[in-house]
Amino acid sequence: MTAALRPELPALMIEDQVRAALNEDLGRAGDITTLSTIGPELTAKAGMNVRDAGVVAGLELARAAFRLVDPSIHFEALVADGDRVAPGTAIARISGRARGLLSAERVGLNFLMHLSGIASYTAKFADEIAHTRAKVCCTRKTIPGLRALEKYAVRLGGGSNHRYGLDDAVLIKDNHIAVSGGVASAVHAARAYCGHLVKIEIEVDGLDQMREALTAQPDVILLDNMGPDLLREAVAVNRAFWQLSADAYAVDARRTRLEASGNVKIDTVRAIAESGVDYISTSKITMAAPTLDIGLDVVIER
Repeated sequence: MTAALRPELPALMIEDQVRAALNEDLGRAGDITTLSTIGPELTAKAGMNVRDAGVVAGLELARAAFRLVDPSIHFEALVADGDRVAPGTAIARISGRARGLLSAERVGLNFLMHLSGIASYTAKFADEIAHTRAKVCCTRKTIPGLRALEKYAVRLGGGSNHRYGLDDAVLIKDNHIAVSGGVASAVHAARAYCGHLVKIEIEVDGLDQMREALTAQPDVILLDNMGPDLLREAVAVNRAFWQLSADAYAVDARRTRLEASGNVKIDTVRAIAESGVDYISTSKITMAAPTLDIGLDVVIER
């Protein structure tokens, strides 16, 4: 089996995100601290080091921050996005004019620390369930404007992406069902509207709703706030509906996939995964991830 390639961010997206962050930080007058204390002729070297174990994400955004402030600055990445690193690991070396290096430092570190934190926290969840077939997935609960970056970091940490927005997949939730009039009818209406290339998922809060949903054969059923015992029952219901043996159930491409959501924490995710569900979605990996501590030490050359 061919190994999956690591995700990449489009260069144009990187430039737009970093340029906006630099404009926010530099404001109307630029870095007045650096401009007033550092001469234009001074050069410097700096090293980026991680202070905690984790997964690196965001190196190209950091590189872009220094390049956009001063194209002559040299940024050398010593690791790659997606690499697991130990405390004290040097991840980048930077050299060039001191003014640009100091002015770009915070924006570069902000992207690196935030995205590496998400990748590192996702990896903890992924490691907990690595012995199962379940995948941990992020949600749309992301910082506005940073969704594509945060979802990129989730993949680097070994997680999977749920839908990116309201336009790329159907997720019929309890309020949609209440207004539209029923579980199966909502699935049929979505399929008629969106066509065969759009995935359709529907949320249910009990086995009766799940059985009704299965009659419409959605691509995915989201099992909302169910404990491990009820999740195991749901997997059994799904297997019986599709008349599959345990071995066939694991690999059959036709069957409805099951996703668990609600009360997903680092100390609950293993039991959820061992129930036999295919996906586990949680906002924790984006909204509750601590930043990865990364430092930048500068030496001024005179």
